[in-house]
Amino acid sequence: MPSALEQLKAFTTVVADTGDFERMRQFLPQDATTNPSLILKAAQQSNYQALVDQVKAAHPGMKPADLVDYILVAFGLEILKIVPGRVSTEVDARLSFDTAATITKAKHLISLYESHGIKRDRVLIKLAGTWEGIQAAKALEAEGIHCNMTLLFSLVQAAACGSANAQLISPFVGRITDWFKAKLASEWNENHTGANDPGVLSVKRIYQYYKHFGIQTEIMGASFRNTSQILELAGCDLLTISPELLAELQNSEQLVKRKLISSSDPSSEIVQLKLDESSFRLQLNNDAMATEKLAEGIRNFCIDTEKLENLLS
Repeated sequence: MPSALEQLKAFTTVVADTGDFERMRQFLPQDATTNPSLILKAAQQSNYQALVDQVKAAHPGMKPADLVDYILVAFGLEILKIVPGRVSTEVDARLSFDTAATITKAKHLISLYESHGIKRDRVLIKLAGTWEGIQAAKALEAEGIHCNMTLLFSLVQAAACGSANAQLISPFVGRITDWFKAKLASEWNENHTGANDPGVLSVKRIYQYYKHFGIQTEIMGASFRNTSQILELAGCDLLTISPELLAELQNSEQLVKRKLISSSDPSSEIVQLKLDESSFRLQLNNDAMATEKLAEGIRNFCIDTEKLENLLS
């Protein structure tokens, strides 16, 4: 019996969600994603100290805030030696509400990769799913710089990213579940798990919306808390999974069935969302969960970026 991981790969492109590139080798993922928190975690490990020291030595006197970009790309380059596909590298979360600065930073990251002979089609620039981040993605995609839209918690964010022709979105699962679990408190029960998990339902809704309107942007489910959430989204374009959950899937022989089917039902009543700036902001504002989790995600990435800067200083 093939492992659950091997079965999943028959339906979905599996992506490793980690900066710990040594651990990902055993899972043979197609792509890999990183973020400031993951790179900070990896950079603090003794087995990556040589890589960090090498980057610092190559850029003596460089300010830590600037050195972070070189660290992100250094880890990305090592990851690209392992995965045959793409690596996602994140723009500083402190730029999440500045379109022009986000575009400048994205171009800088791409230029660093290209200086090492990496073609831009092997790199996805990760941007927060704010209005400003989505407008940056629209401009970058027009120049052939492909984007992975992250911190995505709502249908309106996903729809706007599709309208901007973003290459890929990363709708979060586990963080949505966390929010509803905390909100429901003692009322949370088994009826809110499995196929009825709020995070799973959110990605399914986005998937149905995209397929109904023929949106070409790739959907990559992210931020999983358990393998049940992952297997309920078998058939999603991509799924990015932590090494811990990849190991669980690799050691399991559970039968995996495709849950998401790429088809459009013309008779289904799916309403196309209004996506001008004021409509976007109002719809996002009226979604308490998405508003809170987006703000929290940006805050935490900002904190970890500052911790990484302190580590480098």
